[in-house]
Amino acid sequence: MSAPAASVTLPLTIQLLEWLAAAPRTRAEVVETWRTTCPRLSIWEDALADGLVAHDGGRIVLTPSGRALLRGPATDR
Repeated sequence: MSAPAASVTLPLTIQLLEWLAAAPRTRAEVVETWRTTCPRLSIWEDALADGLVAHDGGRIVLTPSGRALLRGPATDR
């Protein structure tokens, strides 16, 4: 039995968000670096559709939702 898609793609989505958080990236950089021939692993397109990243002028940036996912679940202290 195969793993659910979310369990496969979440680590890649986190990796994408970390990469975007590290430095400003152009759409061309994102498409070149994160393109895939596998339609089930459209990480950057899914992140865009899920509102985790957005176009900001010529750059792709994290949204508040993307930053929240990157920080991880909130914990009670």
